[in-house]
Amino acid sequence: QVQLVESGGGLVQPGGSLRLSCACSGLTFRYYDMTWYRQTPGKERELVATITPGGSTTYADSVKARFTISRDNAKNMVFLQMNSLKPEDTAVYYCNTKAGPFDYWGKGTLVTVSS
Repeated sequence: QVQLVESGGGLVQPGGSLRLSCACSGLTFRYYDMTWYRQTPGKERELVATITPGGSTTYADSVKARFTISRDNAKNMVFLQMNSLKPEDTAVYYCNTKAGPFDYWGKGTLVTVSS
């Protein structure tokens, strides 16, 4: 059974930083793209960043140059380093991977950016 467990969310002031982690089990992690999404109430889930098995990355325009996605294939983990946080980054952040026809999600971790 595939499980994704996010951690690292919390309350941070504008301009601050947070590092999110996602622990993955139940599949051969190193073979799959890993993606972070985020969602705020009343809005659709938004893709934030993706990393391929080889380490290639893509980002939403809204987070480029502020967020960095990375992975540790030995530990089956993916990370999202978030710097220069803005109030509009406030959301529940979800870890995701797709394996064939299946789409796996964690339960999310809440990030609140507020003074």
